[in-house]
Amino acid sequence: MQPEPPMRLVVLMPVRDDWPAALELIRRLDVVLSASACTAEILMVDDGSLQRCGAQDLQMPFAAIRDIRVLRLRRNLGHQRAIAVGLAYLQETGGYDLVLVMDSDGEDTPEGVKDLLRAYGAQPGSAVFAARSRRSESLRFRLFYHLYRGLHKALTGISVRAGNFSILPFHYLSTLTAMSELWNHYAAAVFRSKLPYSMIPIARGKRISGKSGMNFVALVSHGLSAISVFGDIVGARLLLASLVGFFVAAAGIIAVVGIRIFTNLAIPGWATYATGILAIIIIQLFTAAATFTFFVLSSRANVGFIPIRDYSIFVEEITGIYSHERV
Repeated sequence: MQPEPPMRLVVLMPVRDDWPAALELIRRLDVVLSASACTAEILMVDDGSLQRCGAQDLQMPFAAIRDIRVLRLRRNLGHQRAIAVGLAYLQETGGYDLVLVMDSDGEDTPEGVKDLLRAYGAQPGSAVFAARSRRSESLRFRLFYHLYRGLHKALTGISVRAGNFSILPFHYLSTLTAMSELWNHYAAAVFRSKLPYSMIPIARGKRISGKSGMNFVALVSHGLSAISVFGDIVGARLLLASLVGFFVAAAGIIAVVGIRIFTNLAIPGWATYATGILAIIIIQLFTAAATFTFFVLSSRANVGFIPIRDYSIFVEEITGIYSHERV
């Protein structure tokens, strides 16, 4: 019996001016992958970097990595949309078994890749995400992160602990790249797709070099992008909450009127002010309910940006910077 061919793994990593960290990460990643039964190709999505990465930056042969390409975008889109473009490009080129998505700054570690591969081997055919068991950010960041997790859980009903760091079967791309939700948030799109996935605890590493370009505004935008993937669910939950508030306020008006007419407990002028305030609340809640209803209905009819159809708009060029055959 002939041995099975090694799995073909493609690593997708968005990069914006983090070339020294990305190239060092690739070197470390090759050491880990060389001990696994797989060969790998690297696709770095250049998310509008000011400087470009060239073949002269890679002067050493690799053991497991067979090819490194840079897909340059026409403009900066942000790492979530850079991932969406990269996945759509991979879906069109094809020929892989697994897709590994990771950041390029070193916070997603090669040792974590080993854990993801091991977990995937235990349950092949299902995506595996890294659940952050330990974070290295500041106390303020961690506080806001926990606040975001609570808000996400309340609005969507889904607990979030995962980022981009994940491994998934290549055939998943056929579904994901046809989802407009992928354009806003990669991990949330996988969860929304209802494709099988699991999570394993992996500690977050530290940046190899440089400083993070992620500020507070960018973090808020990132969180809102994740929640927007479940926009119809959020709208439906807020609609129900508005209706509950509407009926509670209406019951309050009835109670105030009853107290004013049938008892002597009412303070002069109290019933008028209380009824007026509750009436204003009812009008606001009715307006909110109508708005959320319109939002849910419009989101169901809106197709939006489909990555597999529209991604090429943002692709400037694809450049090969390393090939095992040429070394």
